[in-house]
Amino acid sequence: MSSNHVINIIINSPLLFTKTLVIFLLLISFIFHKANSGCNNNSVGTSIFQRTRYYDQIVSSLNKLPLDGYLSLSNNDAAAAANDFGSIYHLPPLAVLNPASASDISRAIKHVMEIEPGLKVAARGHGHSLQGQSQAEGGIVINMESLAETVPIVVVVNNNDGGGGGGDVVAPYVDVSGGELWINILHETLKHGLAPKSWTDYLHLSVGGTLSNAGISGQAFRHGPQINNVFQLEVVTGKGEVVTCSETRNTELYHSVLGGLGQFGIITRARISLEPAPKMVKWIRMLYSEFSVFARDQEYLISLIDENTFDYVEGFVIINRTGILNNWRSSFNPKDPIQASQFISDGRTFYCLEVAKYFNPDEAQPMNQIVENLLSGLSYIPSTLFQSEVSYVQFLDRVHVSEKQLRAKGLWEVPHPWLNLLIPRSEIHHFAQQVFGKILKDTSNGPILIYPVNQTRWNRKTSLVTPEEEIFYLVAFLSSAVPLSRGSESLEHILTQNKRILEFCRNAKLGVKQYLPHYTTQQEWKAHFGSKWEAFVQRKTTYDPLALLAPGQRIFQKALSTSC
Repeated sequence: MSSNHVINIIINSPLLFTKTLVIFLLLISFIFHKANSGCNNNSVGTSIFQRTRYYDQIVSSLNKLPLDGYLSLSNNDAAAAANDFGSIYHLPPLAVLNPASASDISRAIKHVMEIEPGLKVAARGHGHSLQGQSQAEGGIVINMESLAETVPIVVVVNNNDGGGGGGDVVAPYVDVSGGELWINILHETLKHGLAPKSWTDYLHLSVGGTLSNAGISGQAFRHGPQINNVFQLEVVTGKGEVVTCSETRNTELYHSVLGGLGQFGIITRARISLEPAPKMVKWIRMLYSEFSVFARDQEYLISLIDENTFDYVEGFVIINRTGILNNWRSSFNPKDPIQASQFISDGRTFYCLEVAKYFNPDEAQPMNQIVENLLSGLSYIPSTLFQSEVSYVQFLDRVHVSEKQLRAKGLWEVPHPWLNLLIPRSEIHHFAQQVFGKILKDTSNGPILIYPVNQTRWNRKTSLVTPEEEIFYLVAFLSSAVPLSRGSESLEHILTQNKRILEFCRNAKLGVKQYLPHYTTQQEWKAHFGSKWEAFVQRKTTYDPLALLAPGQRIFQKALSTSC
């Protein structure tokens, strides 16, 4: 076993991590390098002394930063920052910054630029990244939830400029910290009868985290992703500059940061568009046996843009699952209980269309008429129509119910090798035939989401990359691996399966783009961004030329002058 292999095993294990160990490993690596170069012991000993003193100086200088918050060198804090929801990469930082202001983040970045530009800096919200994107091995992780503790949520019901700083349209908005969780924003804005327009399926995520990617859910066909519903941002760039930006002010930075994977700046504050919030939701699920019919109905629903359509359209794939409808009976009611009881699902693949209509209690009758009219135009299996009425909060926070159940069973904090793809409409049938019919024909290791969105609802000026077609599908394989397991439930099996799916997409030239992308080489990143790559590099050169930010994305490993 090579020395590098030993080092990788140790440094990727948070249980073995200490600050002393990090320095020790760096020294051991240095020893091997010198020994292989034929250096004598005296010169090695001198270099070890210099290297130790060098890292001591870095830690000492960081501790002297004048901060409103504080810097932590705690082993426990570093171990926590070395983990994420994906639970695949475990890369410990040198320190964790707990900021109380944007100025703290600015000071830390400027200090790193001055003393050691080789150190990397990563912002970490709720740690829901999948492939170590919020980690910074041997660098500084910024705990954005600490910032949320000091920045209040401010709801503005009426204003004179639409929230964007340059217009005259009256529009409600909410000002929040980049580390604030969407679930907290929901509860606070509901006190004013308002709520954001666009969501993610899981609300216990930070604002900065979702806006750095896109923020997609079943409302995206109407309102676009979350990055389309932001009036203004406060950003700390990779130069340590604190900048306010919007569609009319520092526009290039604004578009760069939205969907920018954290590469250009850290979102410390966001001004988010609001709309009147409903109190109730009509929530419906129905099954299809043919993918072509399922996709046709989904595309029909997202083509309806007036108020007489659903507010939420998603879907998911059900592969070889028994008792599908029985699993829904605790929270959904069958429209026809007798027909539903006679439905047999064993050993077959089905496609579930999931829709929702928002309403207030005094609007129940017209709402039900709209729903009946919409359902009459669909071709689902009649016996599989299930529906429920829940509060708006219950619907939006629905995944949290499953989270609590999985936590109780010890099945939440397990590896999550998720794969999220954006697939052109013209290729979705080919994709479904090969992936759902062949690669995943026996079973799946978690939910598989699938639903279309409209390109016209997405701002093409942002850094986000999508397929070129007007309609494309999000397909999300939300797998969970059972720790220490072998066979189809193991992490290795799921990763191999994901690789087969990606290889098929590449070989078939489907024009697929990854959402929450993960690549290991810059050449792959160039292919991902395609025609946007040069603009992406230029933005990086402008806002983070030393490539300090978001090292976990593995896009730029060195300063721009030497990397591109």
